[in-house]
Amino acid sequence: MGKRYLILDDGSSFAGEAFGDLSNATGELVVNTNLNNYQEALTDPSYHNQIITFVQPSIGNIGINPKSYESIMTSAKGIVVNEAENISFSHLKNMSLDSFLKERHIPGICNIDTRQIQKHVRKHQIKKASIVNSNDEHAFDQLQAAVLSNQQIQSVATPKSYLVPGTGITVVVVDLGLRESIIRQLSKLNCNIIVVPWNINFADIKNLDPGGIVISSGPGSPDEIDPIVIKNILAIQKELPLLGIGLGHELISIANGAKVSRMNFGTHGSSHPVRKIITNEIVYPNQATDYAVNPETIDSSKLIITYVDLINGTIQGIRSRDYPTFSVQFFPERINDLDDTLDIFDEFIESIEAHRRSINE
Repeated sequence: MGKRYLILDDGSSFAGEAFGDLSNATGELVVNTNLNNYQEALTDPSYHNQIITFVQPSIGNIGINPKSYESIMTSAKGIVVNEAENISFSHLKNMSLDSFLKERHIPGICNIDTRQIQKHVRKHQIKKASIVNSNDEHAFDQLQAAVLSNQQIQSVATPKSYLVPGTGITVVVVDLGLRESIIRQLSKLNCNIIVVPWNINFADIKNLDPGGIVISSGPGSPDEIDPIVIKNILAIQKELPLLGIGLGHELISIANGAKVSRMNFGTHGSSHPVRKIITNEIVYPNQATDYAVNPETIDSSKLIITYVDLINGTIQGIRSRDYPTFSVQFFPERINDLDDTLDIFDEFIESIEAHRRSINE
């Protein structure tokens, strides 16, 4: 392995060793605290244009399992780890992490103190970084000059509608950067799923005769989303049950008058305790966000806060007072064999059934 550098936009540099692809990469630097699930993060569209630093000391020791992909595409720009393992103790292993990164042309850097990077990023609010062969002045100049695309949803979302057949309720999923675990969970509930592009209009959604709508998670700033998404949310919530996840949560909040702002240090992983307000239950769901809904902008006559992050105080869930609409910032799908937030999907199906009964009465 050759020497490589992680350089940051404040002029800092960390030396390490190359693994994965040997190309250079520039992206937003984020820190992921999960103990495993590295391949889910690498294939999660929410990480588009980002270099992921994993603070778990050893990454790669369960290999790569295609059944755990969140997308067939790989969105992350690079990976930073302390120790890169190529030996797998899992019977599910089909490929090593190093081989996977080379196949997907994703550069990696290892033998770096990732916890030191975490502390540095948190203190200095680092936003941009590069993985390069040299930490000279030219490399830093290129990093400073680099402009990351704000057309992230267009890069990761489906351009055409498609069907995931089921025998139950028809659910339309608006793809803003869809995680496959959302589809897997809805399929377990026998839903007939139709995935549609992010910029579809409401009339075309209605023509599909859905029982309910899901606005998916996805990458980037909610303030850079085309206004058609907000327009659709306003129309949908008046007529159909609506669930928002991740970016979908942020957009539902905006559509109902709240403001969303970028956090100084994002939340990536499942280390944050989240309180379910109605029961005081504490859950540890997976998250991948750099944005949060401002509590002071919540109109309590329109929205009820349902979940709160106990570390940074961010709003993790809301519910409409007037419509069968609710959303969560975190990912409610199963991760690390934890299923204490799967009831959100059950609640969504129940809201569809209740809505149907109200129409038929």
